[in-house]
Amino acid sequence: MFAIGTVDVNGVTLRYRALGAPEAPPVVLLHGGASSAATWDRLATALVAAGHRTVAVDLRGHGGSSRTPAYPLDGYRDDVTGLLDALGLARVALVGHSLGGHVASLVAQRRPDRVTHLVLEDPPVPPRDAADAHGLSSPRFLLPALGLLAVRRGCDRRAVASAVRQLRVPDPGWWERLAAVTARALWVSGGPRSHIAPRRIEEAARSTPRGRSVTVPVGHRIHSLSPERFHAQVLPFLRTGDGTVER
Repeated sequence: MFAIGTVDVNGVTLRYRALGAPEAPPVVLLHGGASSAATWDRLATALVAAGHRTVAVDLRGHGGSSRTPAYPLDGYRDDVTGLLDALGLARVALVGHSLGGHVASLVAQRRPDRVTHLVLEDPPVPPRDAADAHGLSSPRFLLPALGLLAVRRGCDRRAVASAVRQLRVPDPGWWERLAAVTARALWVSGGPRSHIAPRRIEEAARSTPRGRSVTVPVGHRIHSLSPERFHAQVLPFLRTGDGTVER
């Protein structure tokens, strides 16, 4: 049974769902925009069966966590780092989908000492420069994210709109900081059915010292649309030291 708790971090109340033995290796799960920690229940159960402890958090503006006046991307990053401190988690694996994947990358860039493994599921990759940003203004990039606002009610709509705006701004520093990531990193693309171009994820994986990319061609919400295939990538990656399946 999931244990539901809250922590206060920098004036923000974060709600989380924990499962598994406290002494087991921890995996922190970060959902996408307009979603919540509950999206990870199936993966959390599989991870606990494989010997892990899981903590899935509602990002600020989502689920049972605080609505705030602003939603800067580095605010999400600091929230997650504060959550680790509050729960006494010195080193963790991070799994993030979409917005949560981008937040996970920011944590690993800022605090590489805290992150052992990264699983980044179809994360939005910021443009390097103005020319690169042009493609992120297309309806193919914008409509899936904004469309969620019409059907999801468990979030502050400003949080999703703000994330879309920020992720369209060129961020060469993000690309440069990938070199600081020491965690083993698995970048998972949803393939051509996703609004996130696979080539962008592949390029980011190549820019990460210990990164590699895989494709599960079912669209953006891989962990929901094809949980078995997602688990088949994630569980072996987290189980071994170098991110490969032991033979």
